[in-house]
Amino acid sequence: MSILETIGFDLGHGETAVAKAIVESIEPPQMLEINNKKNQITALGWHPKLGYLVGEQALIQAGVTQLKISFKQKPNNDPKYRETITTFIATYYRLLKESRQIENEENTYFYVGCPSGWQSSEREEYQKLLQSAGIPQLNVVPESRAAFMQAKEAGSLEYEKLISAVLIVDIGSSTTDFTLVKSLHEVPIDFGSNALGASLIDKAIFDRTVAKHEQSSLLKKVFQEYSHHQARCELACRKAKEDYFSNEQLYSDPKSFARGFESINEQIYFIPEVNKLMISEILNQSLPELKLQSWISSFREAVSQAKEKLDEQGIMPKLVLMTGGASRMKFTHQICQEIFSEPETQIRPDPEPERCIALGLARVGRWDLRATAFKQEVNKLFESDKIKDLISRHIPELIELLTNPLAHALIENAVKPGLKDWQTNKIRTLADLETSMKSRAEQWLKSGLASEIINNKCTFWFNSKIQPDLAAETDPICRKFQIPRSSLRFEDSIDPAFVNPELRIGDAILTDTVAFIVNIVIGGGTLASIITLILTGHLTLPIVLVYGASVMAAGMELNRNTVKEAIKTNFDIPSWMRSTFLNDQKMNDMCVSIKPQLEKVLTEQLTANQEAFDQLIDKVGQRLQKVLDTKVQSCIILIQ
Repeated sequence: MSILETIGFDLGHGETAVAKAIVESIEPPQMLEINNKKNQITALGWHPKLGYLVGEQALIQAGVTQLKISFKQKPNNDPKYRETITTFIATYYRLLKESRQIENEENTYFYVGCPSGWQSSEREEYQKLLQSAGIPQLNVVPESRAAFMQAKEAGSLEYEKLISAVLIVDIGSSTTDFTLVKSLHEVPIDFGSNALGASLIDKAIFDRTVAKHEQSSLLKKVFQEYSHHQARCELACRKAKEDYFSNEQLYSDPKSFARGFESINEQIYFIPEVNKLMISEILNQSLPELKLQSWISSFREAVSQAKEKLDEQGIMPKLVLMTGGASRMKFTHQICQEIFSEPETQIRPDPEPERCIALGLARVGRWDLRATAFKQEVNKLFESDKIKDLISRHIPELIELLTNPLAHALIENAVKPGLKDWQTNKIRTLADLETSMKSRAEQWLKSGLASEIINNKCTFWFNSKIQPDLAAETDPICRKFQIPRSSLRFEDSIDPAFVNPELRIGDAILTDTVAFIVNIVIGGGTLASIITLILTGHLTLPIVLVYGASVMAAGMELNRNTVKEAIKTNFDIPSWMRSTFLNDQKMNDMCVSIKPQLEKVLTEQLTANQEAFDQLIDKVGQRLQKVLDTKVQSCIILIQ
């Protein structure tokens, strides 16, 4: 089964909109139409002959006997609520299929929004309820996430804002939600009982209009007996409100009014009207739904509480993104600007709040599918052992890079100082010299200087050998998902130990190889070379003077190894002879002559120490995967 398209279904308390995104494309989602309109009033009507109607058709079709509006709410067990929601969804789904605007159910995935303040259990219950309407592949996600995704992909959010804190203020018809979003992780900000929806303003206009109507008593009786008339009149109040906030300057004159209109019958008309003075009175009147606070004071308090909670966490949002149809009310922008007054924070209303969530939901669905596929591709790369093979292939080059600086540093920091101490009689025998050199070598190898040298060589090796081969594997993945190739690359010529603290290759080499370098290379290689040099001429005369020529010759003929051991353990010539027969020039010559052999021994021993490098390959592979996993998490936000 292959998902070809994602459908963003914004079932709002006031309006409903649907958008479609093609999964294998990065083209913007397209709005879908019902009744030839991209946005519909959330209305469900029943007609005895035509059956269930939605949106404008339910409102204007003559003969509709039942009409329900503004029915979105948290899932509950009320059978009337459940029937209304499922019938509305099923009717919308049928109309989308009949108009061939969506694929079949096997290739289509629906993403439906809900307020970010809903608990996960409420989302799950809502999802089950909507699936019972006949849409099997359906997921419920927070509307704040959709608003964030729409802003991101529509080009309204720069990368620095994407990875920083963004506060989304979603002013809907039934609720106002505050959500902090950081790299697609949404954190709802609870500010108490959330009944702060713009429909309260509609209701206040409705109550005001009914109270002042010439036939107020008759209207109330009609509404009580015929609920669909009340629904239409409430929508007329919403229209008057929307007209006012779309043209506030026009209605600042006391004689100018934004109006709605609804005909009850030929004698009774319902005409709500508002202007600047009336709206000011409505926004500042006490409302029982808001615990006798006014709408405007409740909104200001909610924004202030959100700001306080962010301050407590030390968070200053780079952006306050305002969405929801009611975000068109300019006073809400002014309040947010007053409270989030820091220069670092930008207030940005969505340019199309009525379509923002539907488009964003379609994008969220596409992003979810593509992000999952992207992570699977990267995981497949590690599961195939390609990375381990890649590292293993370049181990000989790493050894080659390490031998020369290691040999030079060991001579300068262990061999030469040891010989100097022997020359000046601070060390008695060659056995003591071996112990001294081992101690010095181990001390140096554990020093910061050794770590720096090895890390520098490992960095060069990683950048010049591993990185190009690794990029050859990751670049096609980035191209496939249309994100920058740099997303999965390590910064060229920058120490990965600095960029990625988890990837310290040099540390792994030191940990695994210090002991064998000291014991085998210094003990078995360097010292053996020094003794050989002694036996071949550097210190032959002092030996003859101390032990006698005949004993020396006989010893060498009978058992060369025994003589070596004897010299190593017992050779202690007088101090006055040492500086003469092993002067500084001879010492330097000796170090120069043993360096190639020390390099050879280092290469042989490093190459032969397969177990240590097998462990190194595993460690580098694991750390590389961990670092790439981090890169994946940071760059999936770029996927469209």
